[in-house]
Amino acid sequence: MELAKERGLDLIEVAPNARPPVCRIGDWGRIKFERQKNETEARRKQRETRTQVKEIKVRPKTDGHDLDFKTKKVRQFLTDGDKVKITVRFRGREHAHHDLGAEQCYAVYEEVKDICKVEAPPRMDGRQMFMLLAPN
Repeated sequence: MELAKERGLDLIEVAPNARPPVCRIGDWGRIKFERQKNETEARRKQRETRTQVKEIKVRPKTDGHDLDFKTKKVRQFLTDGDKVKITVRFRGREHAHHDLGAEQCYAVYEEVKDICKVEAPPRMDGRQMFMLLAPN
């Protein structure tokens, strides 16, 4: 304790259950700061490795140019390692044409099938049809 006081540092107990207890001299504030920094870095890396599900929404009547633009975003998401959920929304009389929604889903898939696979084929869920794509 005297050595720690002389140096202006703290006496840190490393192994309290050992006989005799093991201590070391150091700056407790700095050690606490480094631990906190390491924990936040570990959390950030964990979040980066976790895959996210990105969603692209289209309608049964979405035009070709708009579909091409959304397909570019799908390709970008897949190359980043994220899964993509393609959602087709139906309103009113469009419910009679579920085949058009499935065509929209497969049109997007045909453009990006070189870098992904179908994880869940198109299926209806209320007013929406969705399809899930996963990167290879």
